[in-house]
Amino acid sequence: MSYAVWVPLLVPFLAAPTARRAAAYLSPRHAVVLLTTAALLPAATSSAALALLAVPGASYLPAVAALGELARPLSLGPPPVTVALALAAGGVLAWRAGLVAVAVRRDRADLRRARAAAGGTAGELAVLRQARPDAYALPGRPGRIVVTTGMLRALEPDERAALFAHERAHLRGRHHRVLVAVELAALCHPALRTLCEPVGYALERAADEAAAAAVGDRRLVARAIARAALAARAASASAPDRPRAALGMNAGPVPRRVAALLDTPLAVPSTTSRPAGRLVVAALVICLTVSGATAVDAVEDLHGHVEMAQGQNLTR
Repeated sequence: MSYAVWVPLLVPFLAAPTARRAAAYLSPRHAVVLLTTAALLPAATSSAALALLAVPGASYLPAVAALGELARPLSLGPPPVTVALALAAGGVLAWRAGLVAVAVRRDRADLRRARAAAGGTAGELAVLRQARPDAYALPGRPGRIVVTTGMLRALEPDERAALFAHERAHLRGRHHRVLVAVELAALCHPALRTLCEPVGYALERAADEAAAAAVGDRRLVARAIARAALAARAASASAPDRPRAALGMNAGPVPRRVAALLDTPLAVPSTTSRPAGRLVVAALVICLTVSGATAVDAVEDLHGHVEMAQGQNLTR
């Protein structure tokens, strides 16, 4: 098998930091799309590369050889090296798949508990009688806005309207799906873990902008975010019991979000410029293209080896 199979395993180490830098030059909505693509595509191609590395070693098993109608095993070199690579790649792939399965099961359990705590009423708003200020968008059918009585007391009526608009934007945009998808992708390759925080920030910023458009006042949304975050921090140091997939108004780097709504220099890096932004985005596109192209090339190369092992190389 050619060197191409190794490229998708290495690209995420370059694509992830490039994607984080590129997101700073984009609007929140476009940053979400870019970061999500930068997580899902390398996760898929790197997982495919591990599978491709495992296939030649597996071909030494009689059952696999019979299933593939192989006249002889595939090989990446000496049989001990091929088998060792297959065992390592297969082990990593199985371990990652197990982590993904556990995460999916945990998130589903968290959502079930949260829906049960929110009650079975049909209304969009679910009010929990809790002193700790908290509010979040609870995904489901239908999605609901969960807010505690502590949060309602901490905000003024117009700030509550901004909060509801923010959480409604999360539900309408299905932001929880993006967050979960990126977190699962991060379990497929260690380099992709650094994309979870930027994606969470971009999702909150997208909801901030949607809330500002809904209430028609960016300063009001900024004030509501700051007051909600201060109230939650002052009330308790304990971690909130919201599900991992639920997004809330007081999450993420609040000073940056407030600065972005107020259009202050804190919102973006001081070194940003349009030419630099285009260059960084182009570099990311190149990384993702190379990752996808080399994965396809590795598949085609393996297919050629399979045909030869099946004795179908007479026409080559």
